[in-house]
Amino acid sequence: MRAASALLVLALGGCTGTGPVLSPHLPQSSQGIGVELEDTPFLAQTEYQCGPAALATLLQDTGSAATSADLSTEVYLPARQGSLQFELIAATRRHGRLPYVIAPRISVLLEELRTGRPVLVLQNLGLRSHPAWHYAVVIGYLPDSDEIILRSGTTRRKLMAAARFLSTWENAGAWGLLVLRPGELPARPEPGTYLRAVADLESVGQIRAAGQAYAAATARWPANATAWFGLGNSQYRLGELEDAEHSYRQALRANSGYLAAHNNLAMVLAERGCHRTALDTLDQALEHSRPDDPLRRTLLQTRREILQQLSESGGQVDPVCNDTDRQP
Repeated sequence: MRAASALLVLALGGCTGTGPVLSPHLPQSSQGIGVELEDTPFLAQTEYQCGPAALATLLQDTGSAATSADLSTEVYLPARQGSLQFELIAATRRHGRLPYVIAPRISVLLEELRTGRPVLVLQNLGLRSHPAWHYAVVIGYLPDSDEIILRSGTTRRKLMAAARFLSTWENAGAWGLLVLRPGELPARPEPGTYLRAVADLESVGQIRAAGQAYAAATARWPANATAWFGLGNSQYRLGELEDAEHSYRQALRANSGYLAAHNNLAMVLAERGCHRTALDTLDQALEHSRPDDPLRRTLLQTRREILQQLSESGGQVDPVCNDTDRQP
């Protein structure tokens, strides 16, 4: 019993630290200035339902009508008496929002709060050896008193010492989730992380929402070929062929060796009746591709299909195909 008590004292003692936690992670212009997102909804949590309630809080904050009861059937796992992060992310996509996992740093969390976004966090309110998992929503911070403000459990405005919060957060992997409206970017997005999140959103059939997110990415990173390629794919699936053609060409301007963009551009051109221009696009890609590149087989298959279409169309060429201003 004494050994257990000693371990608990040491664990709790290690959370307090010797100096302020928040101030070192705030820019000079924000020193001493607190943030509280008071308009963030509050949904009191019933037993074992912290996951659904926390996620519903963020979804409602973005204008969704999702409730804790709605989400309980989607994310609550009775065998675990709780929800996994994966389930929360998947449910966010199903509701047409973009889940974005922030970098596991307190400075990143504080920056999101300053831009007006609450953050869903996982905490371990117990010990590492005997965890007590809990989801809450961070809505602000008070640097003068070195406290974090949360929507947590049945408490609308829970104040927690920043050192204690940081310990519970880091002991749960420092996992934090944003719920973004389509087309909205985090405060400091990382291109690869953001685009993977958008691709996952697209993969569950949220094509229009993904298209809005890709469009935001091309505006933020206009030289990012992957962003343009993703936008082109969304536009193609929505039947917006001219826009898709433009996006694929932008992808090729950013990366002329992007074989997948060559292939998809050729498909769009063929669907618009521009068979010969489509073949030129494929021949250019094949000429510069490696013999062992796995995409060569796809390019050759697309070329065979377009040749068949050209044969069936009698070799007609749509005048728009000769518009050299649209060439990559």
